[in-house]
Amino acid sequence: MHGRGGTVIWADGDRYDGAWEGGRPKGQGTFRWADGSMYIGAWCVEEDEDGGGMLVAKGGVYYPSSGGPPVPASAREPCDAFTALLRELEVSEGKTASLMPWQKVLTWPGVEGVLKKPVWRPPEVSAAADQGRRSSAHGRSSISSDVDGLVVEGEDGGGEETRTDRSCLRTPSCMRTPPPKPGKKQGETISKGHKNYELMLNLQLGIRHAVGRQSAPTSLDLKSSAFDPKEKVWTRFPPEGSKHTPPHQSCEFRWKDYCPLVFRTLRKLFDVDPADYMISLCGDDALRELSSPGKSGSFFYLTNDDKYMIKTMKKSEVKVLLRMLPAYYKHVRAFENTLVTKFFGLHCVNVKLTGAIQKKVRFVIMGNLFCSNYSIHRRFDLKGSSHGRMTDKPIDQISEHTTLKDLDLNFIFRLEGSWFQEFCRQVDKDCELLEQERIMDYSMLVGIHFKDRCKDSSSTDNGTTPSTEDSEENSKASLRLGISMPSRVENVVKNPDSESQLIGEPTGEFQDVILFFGIIDILQDYDISKKLEHAYKSMQYDPNSISAVDPKQYCKRFRDFIYKAFTEDVQ
Repeated sequence: MHGRGGTVIWADGDRYDGAWEGGRPKGQGTFRWADGSMYIGAWCVEEDEDGGGMLVAKGGVYYPSSGGPPVPASAREPCDAFTALLRELEVSEGKTASLMPWQKVLTWPGVEGVLKKPVWRPPEVSAAADQGRRSSAHGRSSISSDVDGLVVEGEDGGGEETRTDRSCLRTPSCMRTPPPKPGKKQGETISKGHKNYELMLNLQLGIRHAVGRQSAPTSLDLKSSAFDPKEKVWTRFPPEGSKHTPPHQSCEFRWKDYCPLVFRTLRKLFDVDPADYMISLCGDDALRELSSPGKSGSFFYLTNDDKYMIKTMKKSEVKVLLRMLPAYYKHVRAFENTLVTKFFGLHCVNVKLTGAIQKKVRFVIMGNLFCSNYSIHRRFDLKGSSHGRMTDKPIDQISEHTTLKDLDLNFIFRLEGSWFQEFCRQVDKDCELLEQERIMDYSMLVGIHFKDRCKDSSSTDNGTTPSTEDSEENSKASLRLGISMPSRVENVVKNPDSESQLIGEPTGEFQDVILFFGIIDILQDYDISKKLEHAYKSMQYDPNSISAVDPKQYCKRFRDFIYKAFTEDVQ
């Protein structure tokens, strides 16, 4: 085991999720006992009296299975379980190791089976090969034997190593995955010295406390009191620590959880594992800040594994989300294939600055639509309006991270028949919810992965290299509306004589693609500012071309446009 995100599950049900180095836990991780209790902390190896290495857990917090408040980590530490496991797995030079069952029976022709016991010796490999072995696969690492270091022992006890014998112990080259190439990730890593470094620490401390403090909900049925906007929990985080919070190196801050039971139940509804959630958001890897704030002035942060996006929010947006939370919860529970944004948590950090000045940062945690092994080659934000809906970047500056708009759209998205019918039903239901909640200004975010570009690239943006066949099989097995959907796009050309410049004329030229899409920005209600914007712009431009319109009109226009951009694929 080496790298981040590795998992070990014991036969009795205990489980560890976290980082590894050289076959031992190192860095941030979570140990969960079979009884439901949990330890969250960091692991390191310290030299003992005999000069050997001893695994030590530091700076951790223990959460009992009863769901009560956290207690000092000394109450129950998982180091004994690790010590026993590592002692079992330890193999020294010259020590006889048992053959695994799959090493005794050959599964490919042309080579005789291995019948002699191997002896472990330090493998001599190049630095590049060692780096490849240490690279972790997407998401989680797995435990594997370093069979390159096994040599067959002859009758005289000497090492009798041949290419044929070694090939019996290795995976065939056609089944081995080449070491992934690190891809350039979007955004700036928030490291020490960054202006938002302390905010990131506060955020991670608060989430770790909020998620680990209480046990998972037992039922999806919630009382109306759980949705009360006044249902919030304040927690103080002094640097020296307190009865319920660990010591930390940031400044003192207060942490607020809005409707904690609702969001904890939403995470369960969306099949989010609490330990995985905490490792993504609060692990050793820093968050990444996207290069520029959105139109609303909000900042966006991505977790290092790209699973989650964090958006800072205005007070008005928080009010809208809390107001529509009961309807939103009912909706996502009723429609498994909903395309609306998935929300996982709503929080506030209150930092005391100089004197009596305080800074409040409100933020929501959402799912990242484009978290995938596939590269996103083109992305579009589609609203159905035309005023100002074109990128201001010259063609040579448009990259895979550029978000294009309605007037930039040069494709028609063609979905397979049954999925197109499901798509139409779901868009209708989702838009119905947003119209009822007086929401407007939302958009359909679309990401396109062009299959033919895989032939020219050996790896995807996030460093993994799935084979086309394996990727398509996995996609079909877990296909969901809007997520990794095999589809086709048809190129279109703009007709200058056409009344509408939103959708061009079909050309009959098709490309095979993988599509990602979902409805985002669903927290803007038609308030007084939007009504004034509508009145002002209507005097200057065509009222049907501007974004700020009544929710009913916005809903109709959005659906009309989406049903032109997405059509059924008839082959």
